[in-house]
Amino acid sequence: MAKLRFRSILVLCTGNLCRSPIGERLLRQALPTLQVASAGTHGVSGRPADATAVAVAAGHGLSLEGHSSRKVTPGMLRGVDLILVMEPAHIEQVTVIAPDVRGKTLLFGQWLDGKKIPDPYGKSREAFEHVYGLLALATQEWAKRLS
Repeated sequence: MAKLRFRSILVLCTGNLCRSPIGERLLRQALPTLQVASAGTHGVSGRPADATAVAVAAGHGLSLEGHSSRKVTPGMLRGVDLILVMEPAHIEQVTVIAPDVRGKTLLFGQWLDGKKIPDPYGKSREAFEHVYGLLALATQEWAKRLS
């Protein structure tokens, strides 16, 4: 069976402030030959990553510097080879925005038994650490399959 070749990935969460910025940067680090971007299904464009997300990522040696949130558009969804979302509700939202991209939309936690990556926004630092750990594990699994 031929191995699929992906050139671009879009990582999606709700606000593009916590989960997707971390997921984007982890994937960029693990798969440097791929184009990786992130966006949110809701939220405001132009905001930096959440301060706790920045601090937790930095504690693991990952920089979220320069991140600017943006709301997903149908063009963004259609313009990438793979869309990774944090929870099943995001798959439904993507399907409403651009029904034709459903087939290339998967959970970020697909290889962690389809685990949902919970939203840590407004929660404790421990919640952010937990989410970072899930994203890091899931990134390792994606890297195995996409490199």
